[in-house]
Amino acid sequence: MKTINVNEGVILTVNTTVSQENNQYNQNRWSIKKAEDWYSQHSWMIGANFIPSTAINQLEMWQKETFDPDTIDKELGYAENIGMNTVRVYLHSLVFKENAEGFKNRMEAYLKIADKHNIKTIFVIFDDVWGKNPMLGTQPIPMPGVHNSGWVQDPGDPASTDEKNFPELKRYVQDIIQTFSDDNRILMWDLYNEPGNSNKLNSSLPLLSKVFEWAREINPSQPLTAGLWTWTFIELNEFQALNSDVITYHHYGDATEHQQIINEFKSHGKPIICTEYMARTKNSRFSNILPLLKKENIGAINWGLVAGKSNTIHQWDIPTLNGQEPIEWFHDIFNNDGSPHRQDEINLIKKLTSEEFVQAELILSQPMVEIFE
Repeated sequence: MKTINVNEGVILTVNTTVSQENNQYNQNRWSIKKAEDWYSQHSWMIGANFIPSTAINQLEMWQKETFDPDTIDKELGYAENIGMNTVRVYLHSLVFKENAEGFKNRMEAYLKIADKHNIKTIFVIFDDVWGKNPMLGTQPIPMPGVHNSGWVQDPGDPASTDEKNFPELKRYVQDIIQTFSDDNRILMWDLYNEPGNSNKLNSSLPLLSKVFEWAREINPSQPLTAGLWTWTFIELNEFQALNSDVITYHHYGDATEHQQIINEFKSHGKPIICTEYMARTKNSRFSNILPLLKKENIGAINWGLVAGKSNTIHQWDIPTLNGQEPIEWFHDIFNNDGSPHRQDEINLIKKLTSEEFVQAELILSQPMVEIFE
């Protein structure tokens, strides 16, 4: 998902010291100690944002007619084989609206597959990015060379800002979270992806606040979060940082910028997971970012696993002429057949996730690119 980088002179300001008396969402919010205890019970979280290569968007992934367990099984196997233990997966409320039980059954089928591969899942509920008019049924074919040409928002625009829709959205959120509230195959609930994106700005705040309220009423065993992604949305950032049990964020800049973001977040005391990074042509690479996240003990979830209908091998803002494969992919790790785009990246991921990685401090004290490329 496209994010805004930290620019010179722009300071990330997140005030997490709002008094509890003024925070109506404090009930059932995790303490820092509870979040730290939860984080310490898990090994270092590393993985990818996942959609099967046969799906152009969330609807095609989850609708009955196009749900593809064989591809999910195969591609999560690629992730397992290089040491990944986590994936981040987007849901969609329209599939629930069409057939709630069928949708939940497919979620269960997916979770069984992921669990077979020793992979835990971060489920994403709402999303403000890309196509604003999601529709059930046959999804569009990919536009050649265009990044995420078919991805859709959830619930969309203007649905996300029309409070007449909120009772129906509440039923969706609470039914899904209640059903899986004690499921240890689910790592975390990411309640709203990039709120305010698509020029929605603070108009997303009412739904953002409501989804936290609805989820807190269920009080699942898993932590709740909503990832920070642009450092100029002060009101949204404050709400997300204050109400998230675990700090999650997106950053597609270089290692210097990324370290600045980490330093800001560390001051708040909560565990930290980067739920989106890795855009090669923006100099957010495995070689310079993954060792940094490992050193800081920050969860590392890159964008993209297998190249496919989402077209995320192409850059956000520069369509590829004639749809031809770019020499350097923007996102994603594997071809459909399981062969890697870059073997050196696979070697690095395997090294950082291996049991033999006992000399990490020595290695991480040296330039990463020189060592691993």
